[in-house]
Amino acid sequence: MVRMRAALLLVAVAAAVAGLAAANFRDDCDLPWEPQNAKFTSDGNGLSMSLVSNSSGCMLRTKKQYIYGTVSTLIQLVPGNSAGTVTTYYASSVGDNHDEIDFEFLGNVSGQPYTFHTNIYANGVGNKEIQFKPWFDPTTGYHNYTIAWSPCMIVWYVDSIPIRVFRNYQKSYGVAYPTSRPMYAYSSIWAAEDWATQGGRVKTDWSKAPFVANYQNIHLDICECGYGGCSTNCPAAAAAPNNGACQLSPDQRGLMQSLQRNYTIYDYCNDSKRWTNGIKPTECGLPQY
Repeated sequence: MVRMRAALLLVAVAAAVAGLAAANFRDDCDLPWEPQNAKFTSDGNGLSMSLVSNSSGCMLRTKKQYIYGTVSTLIQLVPGNSAGTVTTYYASSVGDNHDEIDFEFLGNVSGQPYTFHTNIYANGVGNKEIQFKPWFDPTTGYHNYTIAWSPCMIVWYVDSIPIRVFRNYQKSYGVAYPTSRPMYAYSSIWAAEDWATQGGRVKTDWSKAPFVANYQNIHLDICECGYGGCSTNCPAAAAAPNNGACQLSPDQRGLMQSLQRNYTIYDYCNDSKRWTNGIKPTECGLPQY
């Protein structure tokens, strides 16, 4: 059912993604960590990043910071035995009490599925993890991963399907939400064999190195920050997500709910061991659509 309904939405939503501002990995991004482990295609629209040892991975970062907007790219994850590796696509501020919106892809042994790990930090506080098992093989081709951040909500998309929403309840319920710290968009690959695969029980087979993740066609539709500061009311803020509707469409909501029922493997709101006297965080009892 998820795939059938996704097919009906794909053309319309993909068209919206295609309308994002095209960027270029080589021209619009920097490589602040281990640049020797990155390779660009001749036109700069493709990128591969390699993890070659426990201490030598790679990181790419956009040159421009932003407050609100949509960032999107195509990723082909590390194939085969990727245990202990983490490939990422995320947005983050810098400095103390940082804000961050995460996609992390936790590797696994051959034949076992990746874990799609999402999280959000606001004012330096995270611990809002929701994880999914993929409903496709993310290593055999490219798939689109999108983060849409607006004043009213954040949406994580996979192949144009919303998989998670985090709404802005800061004023109404006191739930921290990123609103003022400029972020960069990042991609990276790094080693985390102490926790990434089956809680760290499965270690990385370094004889399989280098582990390579491939990226194509980064798109940035963002409210850029410049010398004069950051604009938070540009068209990109109004458009993200869902053309400024500040809510998912009924079809999108149905797709997300179906996917969450079938593919969620961890939700911090349902982890009773984490909450004192069983009291969940405030946002866990509020609509996230």
